[in-house]
Amino acid sequence: MENRELGRTSRQVGVVGLGAWQLGADWGEVGEDEALATLNAAVDAGVTFIDTADVYGDGRSEQIVGRLLKERPGLTVATKMGRRVPQEPSAYTLDNFRAWSDRSRRNLGVDTIDLLQLHCPPTAVYSDSAVYDALDTLVEEGRIAAYGVSVETCEEALTAIARPNVATVQIILNAFRLKPLERVLPSAIEAGVGIIARVPLASGLLSGRYDEHTRFADDDHRAFNRHGEAFDVGETFSGVDYATGLKAVELLRPLVPENMTTAQFALRWIIDQPGVSVVIPGARNERQAKGNVAAADLPPLDDATRAAVAGVYDELIRPQVHHRW
Repeated sequence: MENRELGRTSRQVGVVGLGAWQLGADWGEVGEDEALATLNAAVDAGVTFIDTADVYGDGRSEQIVGRLLKERPGLTVATKMGRRVPQEPSAYTLDNFRAWSDRSRRNLGVDTIDLLQLHCPPTAVYSDSAVYDALDTLVEEGRIAAYGVSVETCEEALTAIARPNVATVQIILNAFRLKPLERVLPSAIEAGVGIIARVPLASGLLSGRYDEHTRFADDDHRAFNRHGEAFDVGETFSGVDYATGLKAVELLRPLVPENMTTAQFALRWIIDQPGVSVVIPGARNERQAKGNVAAADLPPLDDATRAAVAGVYDELIRPQVHHRW
């Protein structure tokens, strides 16, 4: 797999990683044995970067990833912190950072976390110098090797990129979210900040596997968060109305080359964007994990195809999402 520099971490990672949210919670039931089999299949296929968070299953995802690390050392693992408490800027203190990171270190079974990210905190947190001073202290103390941020909006990303020690920015980027291409990715390239592209398949919409008859489990965020009932609606189907998303996928489907699945087409589109360090699709089973990784070996999309993707976005998606995030 192609390796790319992960921002200011001094690490090289495979361009397709694995997002481990679904191994913790909010995507229906995934058994622990199935989760470990999925992780091992991804690593066997070439994945070297795994992204998790302390809130995914309240630590379950981190613990499962920690079990993997005992058997598969040498991977780069990123986790996130801050969503297990009420979302108030006053919670983002050094004492809390120490406690949160120590819990994640125990869950992962590591002395030093490779990359620790603020997990979509309140907007004011991104502008607070004391927050970055506290994160610098965690690095000095050896609790973490580097830090980054996960954001909801492009403006939050730009605020973080301006900070000298922010290593990475994690942001939603896919064929239904083109706004980061305008300023965020160019600014990240200029600053040497890595871009971690999350929600690459728009919660599965861009896999092309769903239709108007698809039903999701009650404990799947695609059922309970369609209007932002539990967290930012932009995390579910990238904030796109489900019916509109299905229409857009049907317009994209004829663009998919014969040697690609629809999901691989969506991932390849992201891989082709300058500035992207790693894309982190989720997977619930070994087949999905291997299929995602295969996108890295496929040829880049041509200019006409990329222009057509932008045309679908402009026609159907832009009015719903471009002004919001």
